[in-house]
Amino acid sequence: MAAIEARGLTRTFYTTKRQPGLGGALRSLVAPQRVAVTAVQDVSFSVAKGELVALLGPNGAGKSTTIKMLTGILTPTSGEATVAGNVPYRERERNARNIGAVFGQRSQLWWDLPARESFTVLRDIYGVDPAEHARRLREFDDLLDLSAFWDTRVRHLSLGQRVRCDLAAALLHDPPVVFLDEPTIGMDVVVKEQVRRFLRHQVEERGRTVLLTTHDMTEVERLAGRVVLINHGRIVLDGTLDGIRQLFGGGWRVHVTVPEPAPGAGALPSCPQGLTLLREDGPRLVFGPDGTAGGLTSHEALKRIIERYDVADIRVEESDLEDVMRAAYLREAA
Repeated sequence: MAAIEARGLTRTFYTTKRQPGLGGALRSLVAPQRVAVTAVQDVSFSVAKGELVALLGPNGAGKSTTIKMLTGILTPTSGEATVAGNVPYRERERNARNIGAVFGQRSQLWWDLPARESFTVLRDIYGVDPAEHARRLREFDDLLDLSAFWDTRVRHLSLGQRVRCDLAAALLHDPPVVFLDEPTIGMDVVVKEQVRRFLRHQVEERGRTVLLTTHDMTEVERLAGRVVLINHGRIVLDGTLDGIRQLFGGGWRVHVTVPEPAPGAGALPSCPQGLTLLREDGPRLVFGPDGTAGGLTSHEALKRIIERYDVADIRVEESDLEDVMRAAYLREAA
């Protein structure tokens, strides 16, 4: 059984359309015009146990609405979802014990209490054994360096300190599934890397399932092997980072330096199979995929080039993931 399963999730909101001016305001009071807005439409995907998946999309694409349905905050208009075997919006209490959630702009900590006292309150809410609670706190302190500030009132913590405490609070009851909605927004690069190491540890060592939304492509590249792209409330892409690069990023380029000037364009047939010579500047060559079927990987290209040429220097230039995702957004929006 998948840890997270969404089948045809749809969520429609109804708002009142107001006409401009005083007359429009009066008409809205007397005879309001209701307008249906579908934020998420027929969303289906699954996340396996122990997998970290990035749910990506532009602002307003439906990412947070999807997360809220999976955490039980919202009930879908239609469709079904299960999280750790529970239907989140029908079995809210049971679901709350099986998930952890961190929303970058909100906190589950008490603002006027030190973070450590909030941890104690959460321990009692979830009924965690005190000895196990202390052991988990020590583990989280080792990974996130919490003890340096956990006796400070939450309202006086920096953003990075607060989010680290929120991560610990979300995992204190040892949930198998974790939802992270832009958890590192506004953080400096040092704290971001600390949080990434923590998340890698939770997935690789603890086997937790993580669904992550973020606009930070470095975070996606370092954490997620699989990406689900949502746009206008629909799933438009579900695949690996390598596959998305192939589709939208022009793949990769291999820069090679040979000891002597290489043959000119007339010798293109001598290129290794699956490659084409894109640029030649004396001994410096640039190869790329020739576009034939088969999907040659950069690792296979390196092997073929080294076997064919006497190489003095070689490096692979991958497409920038931010450019790749921008191209994906623009194509799917067209």
